[in-house]
Amino acid sequence: MMLAAATAGLLVALLITLVRAIAGPSLYDRVLAVNSFGTKIVLLIAAMGFLAGRPDFLDIALLYALVNFIGTLAVLKFFRYRNLGGASSIERKAETQR
Repeated sequence: MMLAAATAGLLVALLITLVRAIAGPSLYDRVLAVNSFGTKIVLLIAAMGFLAGRPDFLDIALLYALVNFIGTLAVLKFFRYRNLGGASSIERKAETQR
């Protein structure tokens, strides 16, 4: 019963985080809210797996946590450099000056 209450609390926290992701004043606030949303989803997957008696959900939760972390880093890199791969801006400037 206590885990069901924790799951309900997680759902409320997800709703609050979703509101923050939509209404965040800056881009970084929104990215942080989406990252927090992903972390709460990991907790929810683990709790739901425990409630359903499916311990293999923990593997899914760990995989989702890894994808959430890598995705957050990729989004932050994209918004900082406007590029995810290839030549960096310093290398492009050096090529144009030649």
